[in-house]
Amino acid sequence: MQPDIICLGEPMLEFNEQADGRFLKGHGGDTSNAAIAAARQGASVGYLTRVGKDAFADEFLQLWQTEGVDISRVVQDPDAPTGIYFVSHNDNGHAFTYRRKGSAASLMTPADLPEDYIAGARILHVSGISQAISANAADAVFAAMDLCRNAGGWVSYDTNLRLNLWPLERARAVTHAAMAKAHIALPGLEDAVQLTGFTDPDAIADFYLDLGCEIVALTLGKDGTLIALRDERRRVPGQPVSPVDATAAGDTFDGAFLAEMAAGRDPYEAARYANAAAALSTQGYGAVAPMPRRRDVLRFMREGQAA
Repeated sequence: MQPDIICLGEPMLEFNEQADGRFLKGHGGDTSNAAIAAARQGASVGYLTRVGKDAFADEFLQLWQTEGVDISRVVQDPDAPTGIYFVSHNDNGHAFTYRRKGSAASLMTPADLPEDYIAGARILHVSGISQAISANAADAVFAAMDLCRNAGGWVSYDTNLRLNLWPLERARAVTHAAMAKAHIALPGLEDAVQLTGFTDPDAIADFYLDLGCEIVALTLGKDGTLIALRDERRRVPGQPVSPVDATAAGDTFDGAFLAEMAAGRDPYEAARYANAAAALSTQGYGAVAPMPRRRDVLRFMREGQAA
């Protein structure tokens, strides 16, 4: 199978704190989340990563197969673990605690990349986290971006800044270099303010367009998304909800946006759809479980309320 969309990065088993203090087991990892979100919208999707040869990896392999994500090029490493993380909640939102040092995905190198598979994709999706987990993983992402670009595909990049993984100056240098190779920029406003130094959304969009991106989809939380192209830009409003847990809302946006782009929608239509999908994903706990399917998103867009 040659998927239209390929996502590359690190999957992580998730333990999400519930209202009663117990932790609910789930599945996370930003690009894995995006792959599943895209598949739930009907897109043809594959995932590239390394996982351990452990029970957590087996859960992911089963999850991806169930969700229709192609895993024919996923590698299992018998000598390295699958990463995990914990999500806790407080008045300021949600906080993450990671246990991923030395994970199988962090050992990925450019030599591990299946060149034919990446070259056959219409869209390759990667992120700042994909690069922050190790220097060799960062190199692998750059190499994958070049493979896709050189074959005529498009590259999508979400900054997904995590300062517990790398210092801000290195994050700026690497993500700016990656954005210069990307066609679609998918930054969040909070990340972009730290990375670019600008606070105005239009100035941020101009920054990424000047780096060479063709489309900037700057997510603005409850205020929707700014879509900026070289000759036009619009703010696409979101649909209001009362969020329960915002874990992976941005990843859901990414997957839904890319699924719509791969289906031939224009960026403004894709953003309207992705805003709705992301809003719905905040109506339950965890990264994957609350991600909506296409029928749910279309109903929400039509009726204006979650089912």
